[in-house]
Amino acid sequence: MNNVQFKTFFLAMEMLISVAIFGQPKSTLRPPAYPLITIDTYTNGWSFSDKLYDGSVKHWTGKDFPLIGAIKVDNAIYRFMGTDSLKILTNTAVQKSVNVQATQTHYVFTCGNVDLKLTFSAPLFMNQLDLLSRPVNYISYEVTSNDRKAHMVKLYFEASPNWALDQPNQESVSESFEEGNLVFLKTGSKSQQILAKKGDDVRIDWGYFYLVADKANSKYYVGLSNQLRKYFVDNRKMNRTAKNKGENENGKLALIKVLGSTLNSKGKIMVGYDDIYSVQYFNTNLRPYWNRNNNETIVAQFQKADEEYSRLINKCNQFDEKLMQEATVSGGKKYAELCALAYRQAITAHKLAQAPNGDLLFLSKENFSNGSIGTVDITYPSEPLFLYYNPELAKALLNHIFYYSESGRWTKPFPAHDIGTYPIANGQTYGGDMPIEEGGNMLILTGAITKVEGNAAYAQKHWAMITVWVDYLVANGLDPENQLCTDDFAGHFAHNTNLSIKAIMGIASYAYMADKLGKKDIADKYRAKAREMAQKWIKMADDGNHYRLTFDKAGTWSQKYNLVWDKMLGFNIFPDSVASKEIAYYLTKQNKYGLPLDNRETYTKADWIIWTATMAKDKATFEKFIDPLYLFMNETVDRIPMSDWFFTDKPNHKGFRARSVVGAYFIKMLSDKLTKK
Repeated sequence: MNNVQFKTFFLAMEMLISVAIFGQPKSTLRPPAYPLITIDTYTNGWSFSDKLYDGSVKHWTGKDFPLIGAIKVDNAIYRFMGTDSLKILTNTAVQKSVNVQATQTHYVFTCGNVDLKLTFSAPLFMNQLDLLSRPVNYISYEVTSNDRKAHMVKLYFEASPNWALDQPNQESVSESFEEGNLVFLKTGSKSQQILAKKGDDVRIDWGYFYLVADKANSKYYVGLSNQLRKYFVDNRKMNRTAKNKGENENGKLALIKVLGSTLNSKGKIMVGYDDIYSVQYFNTNLRPYWNRNNNETIVAQFQKADEEYSRLINKCNQFDEKLMQEATVSGGKKYAELCALAYRQAITAHKLAQAPNGDLLFLSKENFSNGSIGTVDITYPSEPLFLYYNPELAKALLNHIFYYSESGRWTKPFPAHDIGTYPIANGQTYGGDMPIEEGGNMLILTGAITKVEGNAAYAQKHWAMITVWVDYLVANGLDPENQLCTDDFAGHFAHNTNLSIKAIMGIASYAYMADKLGKKDIADKYRAKAREMAQKWIKMADDGNHYRLTFDKAGTWSQKYNLVWDKMLGFNIFPDSVASKEIAYYLTKQNKYGLPLDNRETYTKADWIIWTATMAKDKATFEKFIDPLYLFMNETVDRIPMSDWFFTDKPNHKGFRARSVVGAYFIKMLSDKLTKK
């Protein structure tokens, strides 16, 4: 066993021992924000503070989505989640730990004479699409006496109508009801203008938010927050109507779990959302995937979630453990912790639906970017996560773009940038085209799907369209004119060397797919063209000990992250020396928090850093790029869901948050998987 093999074995054993002792893998990363409720881009709640009780639960945009939790131990009250401006639940628990894993966030509190374990779970398993789209999360609790004596214990959970409103001053209606062995608390806007709003900093205000529990030992109320909390504190009588309804400020939802005198008790509540219709797709309103045939109800979804709770929590634990093991072996413990944090963020920045023609659609939202839906250059960095776990979802990220062109709605010889502004997907709304960017993206990703599946059936289905796109790249890709690309932050520019690589990789992908389809003459022609362009690129971009940002400017440099596909997909279009020379040069350009995007600014993109690092020949060099990125996430003063655009010389983000592009982190795992084939 050599040193590398020994280190890999040691890390895997360390992970297994940790799980055996603690019950789940442990993360030491202090995330910029902690994922709590992760259903989709609308029903999405985070803690922006280190202690769960130091701030309100928030939507990823920063708007308050109040979710309050408190525990009564004998006669002492401790608030463990959210804030209380009414000064009724003033005492706080003591948070002992928090641990973020791929599908779960675990908290541990001491609340006087008992300890409380609180876990937020989202069973987002990508090989089960009905479950992936089920709009239900779990909040599990376990109360254990820490003095070996039984104590009287009650738990209190309260949710605001804000969860179903774009703005908190909108009118709402709330109610409660029972169905089977569950109690349901429901709230939504009074107007119910379905799919009436689109945009970036916008929250859902149609459909209904639910707080749900089993009937056993449950008390539930809809009412004013001061009444709800006072009842919990001193058991005063509630003014409760027969139907338990409320409007606006009288519409807070509260559940009380009476655990009685106990040494140890455990249970759960459930949080969920019925959006009725999720997106409008070329003028047709689409229901969420879980109700695509309009034969399901939200009540039935909660009942299934209740029945499957134990099995799904066990599966979450197993999945989280396996992801951490695989990611640690692939890229080290810090890399694994970043992947775990990225998992829910990447998935829930999308919505799963089925198109009228049967296509599976996994539509992204450009969070805090411009609100576009189904953006190709958002899909491009996001794809490694989905290619790794389920190529059907990888296709679902492309299907709408193929349909847009193949239906004749989009007539240009390159792909569209997007298909609208979320959640309205009726056609591109972005102000400019990205011809080489999006053409290269679509060809490379279709090639990656071919590699993952081992066949080119998906490429064959779209062969006429990708042939149009590849010929555009052949004609225009070597030395790009002044056109938009995904990295235009510091201004537009022509002769972009990294964009040229993307075009070459797109052409090589086409040749690879042609080969898989038995089109040998076509494969040979386009592979030869890609190699010819690569040789020209090397001469045109050479700048001594590195390669330039643009062909026409000496003394410049940039991350050539698009080159990562050359070895991953087995093209070998560029000699190994190109990536080796670039990696060596990048190591001289790193700042405290990572490698800048290029020589023009000190800011960077987290997704591209990991793609660039994946081009390194060994794990130790890969980790040299990961360490500063990890440090930024651990030290940033901007407490928001992970940003992918930040400065490398100070702990601040530049823009963007909660975007799906953190799916890019999984490219190292994907690369290891593909290169072993």
